[in-house]
Amino acid sequence: MLKTLATVFILALIITNSVAQQKMQPTFVGAWEGPLVIGRDDMTMSFTFTETDGAYSATLINGAKGIYGMPADTVRINGLNILIRIPRIDLEFTGTLRLDENEENYIRIDGDWFQQSEMIPVILYPVDTASF
Repeated sequence: MLKTLATVFILALIITNSVAQQKMQPTFVGAWEGPLVIGRDDMTMSFTFTETDGAYSATLINGAKGIYGMPADTVRINGLNILIRIPRIDLEFTGTLRLDENEENYIRIDGDWFQQSEMIPVILYPVDTASF
C-alpha cells in the first residue's frame, strides 16, 4: 500500500511538472514600432521579427530614410535581451523585452540605436503591422 501511494505521488509530481512546462511562453514575433529622433529629425522606425526552426530574423523599416524591409545580418536573443546588427548601414540595436504585470505578454522593447558613433534611446511597441 505504501509503495502504491509513493508511486501515485511520484506520478502526480511528474504530471504537474509536465503541465507547468507546457505553459506558453510569450512571443515577440511580429512588428514592433516606435519613434527614432536623430538630431532634429523625428521619424518612425520598426523591426519585424520572424522565427523559423528556433532561429530569429528581423527586418528594418524606416520610411524617412527610404529603408523598407532591410534584413538584419545578426539577430541574437539571450533571455530578455535582443541584439540586432545591420553592418551595411553601421547599425547596432540592443534592447530588453519588457513583460506585462502577469508576465504573459511582451509589452515593449526598451532599446538603444547605435549608428555612426551615436547612441539614441528607442522604445518599441508591438503593432499589428508597421504604419508605413
